[in-house]
Amino acid sequence: MNMELGNHNSGECPPKIHRLSHSVVKRITAGDVIQHPLSAVKELIENSLDAHSTNINVIIQDGGFKLIQVNDNGHGVRYEDLAIMCGRHTTSKLLKFEELMRLKTMGFRGEALSSISHLGDVTVTTITQGSVHGYRVSYKDGAMEHEPKPCAAVKGTQVTVENLFCNMAASKKALQNSHGDYKKIVDLVSRFALHHTNVSFSCRKHKATRPDVHTNVRSSRLDVIRSVYGIVVAGSLMEIEVADSNPSTSVFEMHGFMSNATYAAKKTTMILFINDRLVEWSALKRAIEVVYTKKLHKASKPFVYISIVLPPGQIDVNMHATKKEVSILNQGAMIEQIMSMVESRLRSSNEAQSFDEQQTARQSSPSQINTSMKANLNSKAMESRSKKVPVHKLVRTDSLDLAGRLQACGQTKFDGHTEKGACSNAVRSSVSPSRNPKTAADLTSVQALLAVINNDCDPAMMDIVRHCSYIGMTDNVFVVLQHHTHLYLANIVNLSKELMYQQFLSQFAHHKAISISDPLPLKDLILLALKEDDIDLEVKDDDNLKEKIAEMKSKLLKEKAQMLDEFFGINIDEHGNISGLPLILDKHTPNMDHIHEFALCLGNDVDWKDEKNCIQGISVALGNLYAMHPPMFPNPFGDGLFNYKKVNQLERGTFDITGVDAINNKVEHGMPSQPKNEWTEYEWKIQHFVFPSFRDFLKPSVSMATNGTFVKVTSLERLNKLLGRC
Repeated sequence: MNMELGNHNSGECPPKIHRLSHSVVKRITAGDVIQHPLSAVKELIENSLDAHSTNINVIIQDGGFKLIQVNDNGHGVRYEDLAIMCGRHTTSKLLKFEELMRLKTMGFRGEALSSISHLGDVTVTTITQGSVHGYRVSYKDGAMEHEPKPCAAVKGTQVTVENLFCNMAASKKALQNSHGDYKKIVDLVSRFALHHTNVSFSCRKHKATRPDVHTNVRSSRLDVIRSVYGIVVAGSLMEIEVADSNPSTSVFEMHGFMSNATYAAKKTTMILFINDRLVEWSALKRAIEVVYTKKLHKASKPFVYISIVLPPGQIDVNMHATKKEVSILNQGAMIEQIMSMVESRLRSSNEAQSFDEQQTARQSSPSQINTSMKANLNSKAMESRSKKVPVHKLVRTDSLDLAGRLQACGQTKFDGHTEKGACSNAVRSSVSPSRNPKTAADLTSVQALLAVINNDCDPAMMDIVRHCSYIGMTDNVFVVLQHHTHLYLANIVNLSKELMYQQFLSQFAHHKAISISDPLPLKDLILLALKEDDIDLEVKDDDNLKEKIAEMKSKLLKEKAQMLDEFFGINIDEHGNISGLPLILDKHTPNMDHIHEFALCLGNDVDWKDEKNCIQGISVALGNLYAMHPPMFPNPFGDGLFNYKKVNQLERGTFDITGVDAINNKVEHGMPSQPKNEWTEYEWKIQHFVFPSFRDFLKPSVSMATNGTFVKVTSLERLNKLLGRC
């Protein structure tokens, strides 16, 4: 195939120099600012943030090439400004060049909307506060296609971009990758959501009913990380903070999160905001990667979120047309301080991880402690004694330290390996994405219930929960926690109920589904609950009436099956069987010993006529089902096993009050292995799974300090008396 390039200088005369038309110039330079649909979304979101929006919604079709729509509830655009809104170098952010040195807004160049209008079709609908109606206007090549038309509008601005790069076929074909482009946009929105926690973000595909990103106003940063990036990432993060006020080096404040030694990923995730501006800083990213490579033995890439605040005079934001890079004064000194802090935090995390690995054998079999762990503990004990720290000043630093476990006081030993997941044997389940076809987390009722949780949260108790250490169980429902030099008794059942309730509401209608392989008949479950609890004295001895009540309640729940499935992940099939439940916490299955109570609660205690009460009632029932209820078997450790042995001997008529020692000597042989395994797994799950979730996600209410859920122990003597051991 022969191709000839045109030669404008075919003769001896040089070609004539001429000035390009404005339309050609603008289309050429538009590609400098908007290089990809991702660039357009970023510019539009930044405009919404500059408009003081608290709610930003993004809708995407065909990776952004077919449609980009950004809705916000900001202050809107004045009618008289609409004519020049998409003109080049028109902006409301600054008037003089000197203002660039103290700029606090995201935008300032006045090129984004102009560039977008040269690459696609732009429609703007906006209304300002106090206006009777809004205006809608379309733009092409930086100019209005018609006069603004009055229209109905909600507070804020909606910018719609259609057919992006439609006049640049080669660029569109080279860039277009519908699935990959959308993933990049989702990642961009996720980054904004992580930093701007005072703004609610959502991002979804066109015509999709469920957003791929959804955050709420007032969510903590850790809540957003958990919602957007997952519970594994959130549970692997450490808080970091650095500040410098020395003008000779650098003046800045930095805070954020970094992954610890347990986090493993194939790609570095670094989210950097400088003065609230999302930017890239390749030098800092490389420096942090070097620290992780040097300190960790595995080739794991980190997750890092950093927010840096600088005096405006120390940063030049006018380096790049897309504003993705900035220039910083004394950046070398700043990188050095951040590297030093990251290295220190990672070193402490790595040491803790090494200590945990030495105790893996004990976690899988609590009766076996390997030699290296004993040596480690002995060396730490000798080191502690050499420092002669007063006893009342000792602070527990590792929840896996054998010397601090309550079971070490009881002298009770047992054999046998814990079968992980034994509590879920009744539910052979598979986890799948939720089939919920509705976007329900925006319901006013859900937001109101979440607001109650946030408003009732006790900051002092929140600090205790976030920074306490687990010591061990005292009885069937209470655990001992330590915060600094203080001890606390916590009711694990009540705490787990509240945790599951809060977690369900925070992810409302966005849960994955647990499929029950052997569906459970609703009618039989409700009937079992009625017979077990005898909640109504009038039906205590009337089985026929109980049958009718069970039939009526199960029929009601079958009628509500579609709503229960769509919003709550509770699947009831056409035969009236419970065949699916929501996944509230990853790797945590419900306690099926209480499924009949759950079914009766749905039929009896839910107010189906009031939306808020209905959501709250079902969420409470789910919280109770997923709570850490103690096993049905008696506790085989400590006094529990003695009492079990005592009952057995009383039943045989062989018990002698003077034979206590004999019972204690044979105590480990007094009970079958199943109760031991269930109770071992129960405590293992509390310590290694539920307790970390408490620390990360629970928002304790003020009432917990007064209703016996959380009690401060004033002295060790009182604790020992309470435990009745040691």
